[in-house]
Amino acid sequence: MNNKQAIAVFVAFALAYFFSALIRAITATLSPVLTLELSLQARDLGLLAGGYFLGFAVMQLPLGRWLDRIGPKKVNVWLLALAVVGCVIFSLAQSFAGLLAARVLIGVGVSACLMAALTGFRHWFTPERQLRANSWMLMSGSMGMLASTLPVQWLMPVIGWRALFALLAVMFVIAMVVLVWQVPQHQSKTKENASPEGDGDAPLSAGYGEVFKHPYFRRMAWVGMVNYGGMLSIQTLWSVPWMMKVGGYTDTQASAGLFAINLAMLCTFWTWGWVAPKLAQSGWSVNRLITWGTPLNLLLLALLILATRPDGIPAGLLLIAYCVSSTAASLAQPAVGQAFSKEWVGRALSAYNLVIFIGVFALQWGIGLMVDALKSVGWTEVAAFQGALGAYAMLSVMTYIHFVWGYAWGQKECT
Repeated sequence: MNNKQAIAVFVAFALAYFFSALIRAITATLSPVLTLELSLQARDLGLLAGGYFLGFAVMQLPLGRWLDRIGPKKVNVWLLALAVVGCVIFSLAQSFAGLLAARVLIGVGVSACLMAALTGFRHWFTPERQLRANSWMLMSGSMGMLASTLPVQWLMPVIGWRALFALLAVMFVIAMVVLVWQVPQHQSKTKENASPEGDGDAPLSAGYGEVFKHPYFRRMAWVGMVNYGGMLSIQTLWSVPWMMKVGGYTDTQASAGLFAINLAMLCTFWTWGWVAPKLAQSGWSVNRLITWGTPLNLLLLALLILATRPDGIPAGLLLIAYCVSSTAASLAQPAVGQAFSKEWVGRALSAYNLVIFIGVFALQWGIGLMVDALKSVGWTEVAAFQGALGAYAMLSVMTYIHFVWGYAWGQKECT
């Protein structure tokens, strides 16, 4: 595939992923309005945001087979049609149950946006292009999350959140048209005797047993679920309540803070796109980057918990530092894809994505449950938020110990 074709394919996938990331993160910006209109508690808000990830996670295992059998273009377009329906239902819903059902359907509909792209890149791009394209796909996702902050805040008084979701339905239709126009068809292969690690083909009827037993996949699974999934749960939901409840921000200040977080993430993924291939060529594998980068990430998480207060270090600044320091874990995803042969890559990437979003769903809802539980036994709201995030920090430390233990015992290296 020449450069012009590669750019067109990347832009088509990136457009769909931009809107999927926008709608994923929009709950954080809408949380004050939805909480007021529907009288939501923290656990309800966590469940509503997590509903997207529940629908997303349920689709990952069948999605992997479909990507390997049918191809990324058709699968992405078909599923986006469900996202259109979900957006329409959300715009019309009159109850929390209706909103939750719509969020789950939207999660199902956008479940292929990143995995279809990474599967296509594995088939059509060189390894160096894959690392760059992966980081820049995440950058396009950060652009979507950026658009979910101040731009949404500005639009809310003008058109309201219901019309906003109707507009998003139209945007998804446009993304579907661009995918049909620019992305090539997938040519599936059906040889029956290849291993996941080899260069041959995999039987398309094969399941996920070999994927989940793969040593590199198993090693990276906890990193994706806890470290990266936890950061996503904070970035896409709990960052705004944290800034308001613990940091003393107003609604507008919290939206500006979330805008700054997503802008910083955008710049970070853009930088990874340039730097990651060069680091790999210099011997800095994904394992090595995670090993050396995670301690800084854990230190910044501890600082976020202990130092956030209205008269202390601004909560937005601490959240930026924490989220940016978490991005080394995002490199595990293309590394997992490269550890498998091309005919297994859809299943490998989807299984890994399932692990990530199980973590996001569990942590979004779990943090909300813990906040409510701590408040019910007499903790102040600030202390409850700090206690919930402190429990997540301890889980992150245990995950890092597990990762380093595997590294010390020489589990499979992958760049």
